[in-house]
Amino acid sequence: MKHIVSVSLGSSKRDKRSEVVIAGEPFLIERVGTDGNLQRFQQLFAELDGKVDALGVGGADLYIWVGNRRYTFRSIQRLVAVATKTPVVDGSGLKNTLEREALRWIQEHGVVDFARSTVLLVAAVDRFGMAQELAQLARRVIYGDLVFAVGLPIPIRSYRTVEILGRLLLPIITRLPFQWFYPTGEKQEKRTPRAERLFHEADVIAGDWHYIRRYMPDRIPDKTVITNTVRKADIEFLRAAGAARVITTTPVIEGESFATNVMEGVIVALTGRRPETLIPDDYRAALCQLNWSPSVIEL
Repeated sequence: MKHIVSVSLGSSKRDKRSEVVIAGEPFLIERVGTDGNLQRFQQLFAELDGKVDALGVGGADLYIWVGNRRYTFRSIQRLVAVATKTPVVDGSGLKNTLEREALRWIQEHGVVDFARSTVLLVAAVDRFGMAQELAQLARRVIYGDLVFAVGLPIPIRSYRTVEILGRLLLPIITRLPFQWFYPTGEKQEKRTPRAERLFHEADVIAGDWHYIRRYMPDRIPDKTVITNTVRKADIEFLRAAGAARVITTTPVIEGESFATNVMEGVIVALTGRRPETLIPDDYRAALCQLNWSPSVIEL
């Protein structure tokens, strides 16, 4: 049995363990939250190294991209560098392929007509494939990186501006503590609504679920939410908020979707290759093997 463990800086309340069969192979998939404890996070990477088939970086980004440039969060890199035998993945390799394909599938199957839609992407730099694809498909895109990650009330309305600002700011930002820009531990459970008008302006709200949940207003009537990972409680939360539907880009296993880092770990384990050797065509082939498609949940 192949064993994938996602070690997360997020809350341990979201921990789970599932035994599933994927592409004919039995898998044990675990998610272990560390409640924002950096020492425990690093300790788990050290303890599990060489004992599992892939280690996922959860509740954090190791890499973020703007255009074709990759930037590494130094604080996260130092923590996971203790794992030298087991492949370490943060989902960024898969996101580029998976989320582009997901948006095309959503358009082609008539779930959302992006050409008639305004999309709020809460953060572009950790969803670079989605950001670039939306720039091509959608009538209008609002990029929320400055509003939600940095705390400046300045929405970005072109991907070209995202690229310019990213090249200026990311070399600095990625040298700072990751938790300054992304909620970890119990902070993931806390809601601090912000920029309500941007949510109301949009027909579609897309991107990282923790950002969406943390900053969205209490009501988002008739909105479509496109994200990667939701639990049953999150679906009920969106239903109570009046959302029309939620679309998850990762496969649903036992009624819940797993994070992108977990699915990248699954693909690494199935191929038996190091993540740095995989290219977009490899991910596309793996997605076909998994018979993948986005999950559309009408609310």
